[in-house]
Amino acid sequence: MRQNRRISVAATALCGLLMGLMALPALTTRAGAQGTEPQVVMLWPAGSPTLKGQDEKEKLSPPNPKPGQRINSIRNVHNPSIEVHLATADKATGTAILVAPGGGHEQLVWGSEGTDIAKWLNSIGVTAFVLKYRLAQTPNYHYTVEGEALQDTQQAIRIIRARAKEWGVKTDHVGILGFSAGGALAALADIRFDRGNSSVADPILQQSCRPDFVGLVYAGWAPMDITAPKDAAPAFLTSAGKDDEFHARETVEFFNSLFKAGVPADLIIYSHGGHGGAISPRKGIPFGTWHIRFQEWLADLGMLNKA
Repeated sequence: MRQNRRISVAATALCGLLMGLMALPALTTRAGAQGTEPQVVMLWPAGSPTLKGQDEKEKLSPPNPKPGQRINSIRNVHNPSIEVHLATADKATGTAILVAPGGGHEQLVWGSEGTDIAKWLNSIGVTAFVLKYRLAQTPNYHYTVEGEALQDTQQAIRIIRARAKEWGVKTDHVGILGFSAGGALAALADIRFDRGNSSVADPILQQSCRPDFVGLVYAGWAPMDITAPKDAAPAFLTSAGKDDEFHARETVEFFNSLFKAGVPADLIIYSHGGHGGAISPRKGIPFGTWHIRFQEWLADLGMLNKA
């Protein structure tokens, strides 16, 4: 009888392990070791009830990019994913950043606010994951920023932690950097999170979706509650000022919420510089150096120490 019970327990454990492995999202590798193309990891398993329009094609600019060609923008996203850009071993710090491009929730500015940012982050030893999230302004669908787009963001953070060892990152060094509309997702990720559920079999749902730090660059959002809890993550916030008043005001509003909650935050509002532009030099004006300030902030947090 005792032997039968031992067999039953072992079978139950094996079943749980298999269920956990089956829950892992699909991985597509588009390259070899270093490769010219990064890995792409789908956020949700095929057939997941959260997915809609899976048979529809994304709309890219340029429309039919050749292998290795830069993609400027993406629309009509129904199969959200992360694109994995690993820091090289000689530079790797173990820090990971989920990069959320902007685009007004109508498109993703994939080049300048996505893959260009990943390349820069890799140069300072940070592994980058470019987030392809569902867009609230997708025609004929009812995606929302606080619904599907936030779910995609939270799932991406969980996946990075669940596979941290594989990608050479530390589970307590996982942040998010969002631009414009992507900044809204960074703000939401900072204030609406859970610590994971250790009692479930799914290894992804076991992980916390709270980022360890957040960066918001000319972020903005439609009216929503951005009240920060006391355990929100430290934040870096920046925007141009008079020639981007809407985003400057939103940035200051979020800073005030963090400040009131006692959460450490750095705020830089530049006098001018306009909206967009990511890490372009902007003809030498101070706003063209915001990413250097962000790098200094990361170093101050201890996120750029060699792994």
